[in-house]
Amino acid sequence: MNKIDVTKRSLGVSFTSNGLAEVLVWAPKAEQVELCLNEGNTIIPLRKGEFGYWHETTDQLAPGDTYKYRIDEDQEFPDPASISQPQSVHGPSQALDLQKFNWTDDNWNNLPLQDYVLYELHTGTFSEDGTFAGLEEKLDYLKELGVNAIEIMPVAQFPGNRNWGYDGVFPYAVQDSYGGPKALQHLVNTCHQKGLAVVLDVVYNHLGPEGNYLGLYGHYFTDKYNTPWGPALNFDDAWCDGVRRYFTENLLMWFRDFHIDAVRMDAVHAIKDFSPNHILREMKQHVNELTASTGRQHYMIVELDLNDTRFINPLEEQGYGMDAQWVDEFHHALRVTMTGENTGYYSDFSGIAHLAKAYEDAYVYDGQFSPHRNKTFGIKAESNPGQQFIVFTQNHDQVGNRMLGERLGELVSFEMQKLAATAVIFSPFLPMLWMGEEYAEPNRFQYFVSHTDPELAEAVRKGRKAEFAAFHAQGEAPDPMAEETFQNSKLQWNLIQEGQHQVMFRYYQTLLRLRRELPALKHLDRQSVEVSCDEARKTLTLRRWHGDQQVVCLMNFSASPQPMNLPSGGKTWNMILDSAAPEWNGPQATDTSVNGGTEVTLQPESVVVYGA
Repeated sequence: MNKIDVTKRSLGVSFTSNGLAEVLVWAPKAEQVELCLNEGNTIIPLRKGEFGYWHETTDQLAPGDTYKYRIDEDQEFPDPASISQPQSVHGPSQALDLQKFNWTDDNWNNLPLQDYVLYELHTGTFSEDGTFAGLEEKLDYLKELGVNAIEIMPVAQFPGNRNWGYDGVFPYAVQDSYGGPKALQHLVNTCHQKGLAVVLDVVYNHLGPEGNYLGLYGHYFTDKYNTPWGPALNFDDAWCDGVRRYFTENLLMWFRDFHIDAVRMDAVHAIKDFSPNHILREMKQHVNELTASTGRQHYMIVELDLNDTRFINPLEEQGYGMDAQWVDEFHHALRVTMTGENTGYYSDFSGIAHLAKAYEDAYVYDGQFSPHRNKTFGIKAESNPGQQFIVFTQNHDQVGNRMLGERLGELVSFEMQKLAATAVIFSPFLPMLWMGEEYAEPNRFQYFVSHTDPELAEAVRKGRKAEFAAFHAQGEAPDPMAEETFQNSKLQWNLIQEGQHQVMFRYYQTLLRLRRELPALKHLDRQSVEVSCDEARKTLTLRRWHGDQQVVCLMNFSASPQPMNLPSGGKTWNMILDSAAPEWNGPQATDTSVNGGTEVTLQPESVVVYGA
């Protein structure tokens, strides 16, 4: 394992207590590295150390100054570990002292993971001005809604001002158009004052194409593997030690210097590493060291489509120690149940029977043959607690990777949206909302970029059109480069107090309140779950309990009224929630109290929740 001092930043430029700049860059390909200040008018040679590291301590570089590195007396490039790129990806790096921020969150303790209610958002489209400051203005709204953890899509510096964030090329730099590093620190500090945890989406499986200078410095990439998005990062080939340190220090920086509570790690199945100690496992070991040093708890959440518990099993069981993962299969089973969609990866899912299995087993495929993959897939997740699985009705991928970027509300009825929300929030897993779904935001979330390289921009346009060539009947794929595509993806905050949008918001508030207040819903004990379904009628019964308290959810996904039976056993069931009731703009209320075993007729696309 790389020896890393978890208590401080070492890569890039950092400042000592007496104001000296300590410079360290990994450039094993270089014969000479120089620090260029004052637009190249001041040149400071760096000294060569072991394993390709170059270093120097100087009093000529102060916080706020910009700089570049000159490689082998040739071109000048930004710092691979730059924390600020005020002139975008091709401009100079800016030195900042992250220790100067005045934190006031000493009393903040990260929430227990099992209590997380996540809300995924994109900074650029969440508020009108698309900044961290604009996001801050909405924190009281999120508290009122009932979420307690915001999950911010990637903020690593990307070209231009418009991007989902997965084209970042400076993993340490905070996007300047969002407000930069100081504004992110301010946002996190404010969140903690309001009792909100902050989850940051990070990308350690690839880098974007424009402004990607890392390969000029060192062996950051390898030809051993490929990713769908470009060259694979080098985590196990020759010279990988420097790459492993680079990304491990990056993770530690977010936790230590920005007080981030958890990271969501993008597509870790695309991180290729056959080292004896997988890079994720090594990162977890260092994060544990940091926690031992600071007393602050941090979580590592992964996006993973391998259905492999090795990633989420604890270190002592030779797992990688990841705290939780996104479960796309729950989403897919729910989506097919609602819409009958059966193209692409949805072809693997039968609908309500698979949804029932997802409630019970987390993974739908845990050792069965997958027709979409043409192989047996997955492993059982029997001993992993409910808090390790994050579920959702939609997210940035499932909306934005559709050709037109339609949200769920454009694909299903108002009634079905309420049913879907209940299915997720009352599951024995961690629920995540996608920004705007809580008030049925109608604006689509579409794919957008703002590359400044004209050839790359045109290639992205053509690629997007080619990707959806078979969908020409639906119209033309929106131009990713057009500012209109970005503007059309912004939330419409004026809608929240209007009509059905206001009803939907109150409905989500109620679901989240019940989840907090009812022990059977709050406790994520996967052993205290019982599920049954009727495939012909498209109905599902979910029963959860804790101690002597029970909750039963009767769900009707069909377009017709359906009779369903409450569990028998002599209990008196009291209605807690009826999505079809008039207060939720539903078609007709259901009976308020029934005895065990009594038949209930559910309205189409509705859910009734009873407690005992």
